[in-house]
Amino acid sequence: MATIIPFKAIRPAKDKVHLVASRSVDGYNKTELHDKLHGNPYTFLHVISPDFNDGKKTKPGSPARLQKVKAQYLKFIEEEVFVNDTQPGYYVYQQFKDGNVYTGIIGCSSIDDYFNGVIKIHEQTLTEREEKLKEYLEVCDFNAEPVLFSYPNDKTIDQITADTIKTEPVYDFTTTDRVRHKLWILNKKETVATIQERFSKIPAVYIADGHHRSASSALLGKSRREKNPNYTGKEPYNFYLGVFFPETQLKIFDFNRVVKDLNGMNSDAFLKRLKEKFDIKLIGEQEYKPNKKHNFSMYLDGNWYSLDAKKEIIHNEEPVGSLDATILTDHILSPILNIHDLKTDKRIGFVSGIKGMKELKNQVDKWNFTVAFGLFPVEMEQLKHIADTNSIMPPKTTWVEPKMRSGLVIYSLSE
Repeated sequence: MATIIPFKAIRPAKDKVHLVASRSVDGYNKTELHDKLHGNPYTFLHVISPDFNDGKKTKPGSPARLQKVKAQYLKFIEEEVFVNDTQPGYYVYQQFKDGNVYTGIIGCSSIDDYFNGVIKIHEQTLTEREEKLKEYLEVCDFNAEPVLFSYPNDKTIDQITADTIKTEPVYDFTTTDRVRHKLWILNKKETVATIQERFSKIPAVYIADGHHRSASSALLGKSRREKNPNYTGKEPYNFYLGVFFPETQLKIFDFNRVVKDLNGMNSDAFLKRLKEKFDIKLIGEQEYKPNKKHNFSMYLDGNWYSLDAKKEIIHNEEPVGSLDATILTDHILSPILNIHDLKTDKRIGFVSGIKGMKELKNQVDKWNFTVAFGLFPVEMEQLKHIADTNSIMPPKTTWVEPKMRSGLVIYSLSE
């Protein structure tokens, strides 16, 4: 059963929250990052990218860089850019984006749940990246971006959040990407106890986004336990920050592929190979989006095509083998286009479904790509089935919304 605890958040002062909360640093190019840092002294990017303030460059991930991150974080606290809540609680978070509304609860998950399988995973993690993130946590001592979890809807928790969002939020702001964010604090003892008790009845929670953050937090906790054999299990490092969305509040988008060349073939030869495993229909210039599982869209030579996988290549009894991302790899990318490793092959690119089919066309028409493939989104039941069977999805199979902002709610690993 899931252990999800309340905590005392460190969070932006109300008058600065719209200035502090930022996208992940990876979401900005160099020019955008410089402009954000130059024009906004309160952005959390100053914590993540502390070299901007003194102009002295340090190597990413180096001890010197991590110490500067920690120092800038403490400076924000000292200057009251951040405030520290005095009572433990949960936080209701709501996001409005592109006509979708997402509502979840921020709390802290247990590293024991990660180790014992209550927290379900569907993605492999890279040991090197786990270790780097662990080192980051060891020095910086805080979580600033929650892991995104999904859990089966619970009527009691649903009712609490429904009642909460009718009240005045602590934060209500819109960021420059036109996404609106709201936050409420739940710290009444009775409400906190009810939420914690209801979560304890849930047999499993599923990582939707943040596998490396989960793994590194678990590694940190394990390491600190080994250094402190008398640990009680209640120390902050035994937990890590998460935002928990009921299944009905998450949206899984497609994650599509673009390829730079046809592996030496012309278009006619390529289409001929495709017909061996797919039923192909020429759509023409009108944009086409897959309308069901095992149906793909393809953009080639200025035309859209519909590709239906033939029955003999569909294996619905296999959790991973039945995924459209697997079918595409096993029957097009690997045998026809000679792309075998999606993580390292530079001939393939990935486009999130939130950008739509238009972006696939744009990548082919205006950039250095020859063909694009659109996939039907993975369904929540597929994701859960893969996690429940201890299977692993191929890279870049799902794009899950919402994406949280860094620095909106922070969990201290030392207090």
